[in-house]
Amino acid sequence: MPRRTMLRGLGTAIALPLLDAMVPTLTAEDQTPAASNNLRRIGYIYTPMGYNPAEWKPKDDTLNDLPSSLSPLESVKDQLCVITGMDLQNAYPGSHATSNAAFLSAAQAKLTESSDYYLGTTVDQIAAKQFGHQTQLPSLELAMDLLSTVGQCDNGYACVYQNNLSWSSPTTPLPSEAHPRIVFEQLFGEGGTPQQRSEAMRRRASLLDSVTVEIKRLKQQLGGGDRNKIDQYVESIREVERRIDRSMATAKENPLPDLDRPVGVPVAYADHARLMFDLQLLAFQGDITRIVTFQLAREASTRTYPEIGVPDPHHPVTHHGGNPAKLAKIAKINQFHVSLFAEFLEKMDSIPEGNGTLLDHSLYMYGSGMGDPDAHDHKDLPILVAGGAAGNMQGGRHLRYEKPEPLSNLHLTLLNKVGVPLEQFADSTGQVDALFGV
Repeated sequence: MPRRTMLRGLGTAIALPLLDAMVPTLTAEDQTPAASNNLRRIGYIYTPMGYNPAEWKPKDDTLNDLPSSLSPLESVKDQLCVITGMDLQNAYPGSHATSNAAFLSAAQAKLTESSDYYLGTTVDQIAAKQFGHQTQLPSLELAMDLLSTVGQCDNGYACVYQNNLSWSSPTTPLPSEAHPRIVFEQLFGEGGTPQQRSEAMRRRASLLDSVTVEIKRLKQQLGGGDRNKIDQYVESIREVERRIDRSMATAKENPLPDLDRPVGVPVAYADHARLMFDLQLLAFQGDITRIVTFQLAREASTRTYPEIGVPDPHHPVTHHGGNPAKLAKIAKINQFHVSLFAEFLEKMDSIPEGNGTLLDHSLYMYGSGMGDPDAHDHKDLPILVAGGAAGNMQGGRHLRYEKPEPLSNLHLTLLNKVGVPLEQFADSTGQVDALFGV
């Protein structure tokens, strides 16, 4: 069965997870669809406003004793590398806008409040140009905040630099989507105008109902293991859809204006984030895309986190001035964000794929473009790399650089590992060879 097999219904296209029937009998392991040279999958997650290093950095080169901010990653630390000592020189002179803009581009943003903005092509889009054509969507850009602010947002920099992580060219930012329903239809529906999408939603109680007959027909041709995989995948899609429907119903019943979130997203931040992570999971499992960027929160965000004991707005807390109470709150926010990432990694590691799991055949980079938020600096950044990269990465380690190491070196390394053979990216001076045990 071809890897790109899809089930089609009324305005619906359901990609299938990797099945045994898609792997030819006696095919060499390194030529199967799950092998690294065929299944390239990479994601990038951005968290704003730096970190509290005292509760983030492991004490030695191992991850035997994870500090509090990273403690949620305990169950997946064998597929994790913590990297400290990396910097983003092109993010200076030091602002929220440049932190976000330089994270995936390692480029210097043009200082402008107008539409003549200029940055650089981001690493995710370099990967998309290389192998994005092999999937339904070349890449997927996600966020947690849907803002339409324009003009100047930060010290003379246009808002576009804070709003967008991905740039397909130095002058073309790619907008991120924060509304789960729109992302869901982007993955599984055939799109159309908002009115057409609304009409399609009214015509069907569930997206999967229109392909039920085809699912039953397909299962009759498959072995027991593949039938179970399809059942689990279909149930995952249904569960995500049910959660989206519940959140939309709640939004309709809520008479208060929704100022901070697009209408229809879950009220709780964690529920919204989990839903956006689960959509990434479905996109990867169905091979709908192999490249994702996700902005967990926006730079200069004033979001509060009362659910973890931090009712203060995030941005003012980060101007800590060495205050122990504020530093403790930063560490709590760091841990909260990391915990959501950890849940996602655990789910990836629980899904069998080929000769391993979904996590075994993926790479994720997680981090911030800012180091010390009080100083607005861009050195000693909090960076994590997770996933097995089809057996290529050696996890369970803390890689420490005493001298500043360009973040672009890591970008170059990850691009090469997912099959994009560049010799240089932005201001790179080489590769992070230690990450893959070279």
